[in-house]
Order: sequence, then C-alpha cells, then structure tokens
Amino acid sequence: MKMTTAKYLDDEVLVKKGIKALIDSLGPIEANRFILMPQKKRMESVKRHRVSQKALDKDDFLKKVFG
Repeated sequence: MKMTTAKYLDDEVLVKKGIKALIDSLGPIEANRFILMPQKKRMESVKRHRVSQKALDKDDFLKKVFG
C-alpha cells in the first residue's frame, strides 16, 4: 500500500481562493456581508453546564438512569 502525502495551500492562496469562491457563488455584496457577519459568542463551558443543570429534574434524571 502506497502512502500519499497531503499538500496544503499557502495561507495567502487559500484566502484568495476562498474569497473568489464566495464572490463567485454569492456575489460581492453578499460575500462581504457573510465575511463581516458577527459570530455568536460561545458560552463558557462551566456557565453552559450550570444553565443545563438548572433545567434538569433530578428525580426524573435518576429514574431514567437507574430505572
């Protein structure tokens, strides 16, 4: 079995090709809008865990886990 090596594009080439693909697909206005879209902040994991735990019914959970 012959092993092949993956070849990655240079970062600058990757960005240029990505931008061109966006513009070709969406047009310049929508491509720009897509690039500038704000990303939703990720909730910190401990906070996310606490939020999920507040919604948890302990008795129902234990019944499901232990029958």
